[in-house]
Amino acid sequence: MSFSLDRLNEMAPADFAAAVGDTFENAPWVAEAAAAQRPFATVTALHAALFAAVQAAAPERQLAFLRGHPDLAGKAARAGDLTDESRREQASVGLDSLDEEGFARFHRLNDAYKARFEFPFIVCVRRHTRESILAQFERRLANDAAAERAAAMREIFFITRLRVAARVTGEGMPAVNGRLSTHVLDTHAGRPAAGVAIELFQLDGEKAHYIQSAITNADGRTDGPLIGGQPLPIGRWELRFAVGDHFRSRGIAAGDPPFLDIVPLRFSIAEPEGHYHVPLLCTPWSYSTYRGS
Repeated sequence: MSFSLDRLNEMAPADFAAAVGDTFENAPWVAEAAAAQRPFATVTALHAALFAAVQAAAPERQLAFLRGHPDLAGKAARAGDLTDESRREQASVGLDSLDEEGFARFHRLNDAYKARFEFPFIVCVRRHTRESILAQFERRLANDAAAERAAAMREIFFITRLRVAARVTGEGMPAVNGRLSTHVLDTHAGRPAAGVAIELFQLDGEKAHYIQSAITNADGRTDGPLIGGQPLPIGRWELRFAVGDHFRSRGIAAGDPPFLDIVPLRFSIAEPEGHYHVPLLCTPWSYSTYRGS
């Protein structure tokens, strides 16, 4: 259920806490602490107040809060014993459907992490690919205790900002979404390339997971973003452009088979809330790209 900011500002404290309390994992006291600071002028200010309540808590309460988060792809996830928010978030990157090898790898990392830091590994999975989550896991195991506690709190900031943005509508929404777009320019003809089939894949090790397809319009662009309305998951990606079909349709002789048929562009995303525009400029015999805006 979503709520308007105006309605939240007018609620009784107990109702306010009930409405947004579960945006912070198993910690209704966060919303209870922020309720007295109303009214909030923006949704961003609401989230800032909620997060500030965590930051102001005593170290022992902060540690208990961290310990209240679930393992990634842990036994609780397999048993379905997660909060609704955590279940949906872990499912968004396939952590609910790992094979035995993948589950065992997460289990080993979870155990190593908790033995070192005494709370579960916390990451905003909606801002990452599975490959990136594993890279973060292994990198952060080398942190000292203070650095890792700070890293966990940063991830909680991102997790809860997304949850609040999904729960509350109103002025000053947090900037939580990114955008991935493309266009194709036929530099041989000097005009946009219409009708080019494009496929988007997410890379995970040596595997390429199909995400979606699109066709360029008369402007050489897709009718909508390839990814929009959500964070762009950090990780490696690939766009595949069927330029061979495009040049054949123009009657261009480029060999049999053609010199360029499917052009793959591999790129990485590091800014989940950013705009990545990845165009293709091509002739029947060459191509180039850049990060545009």
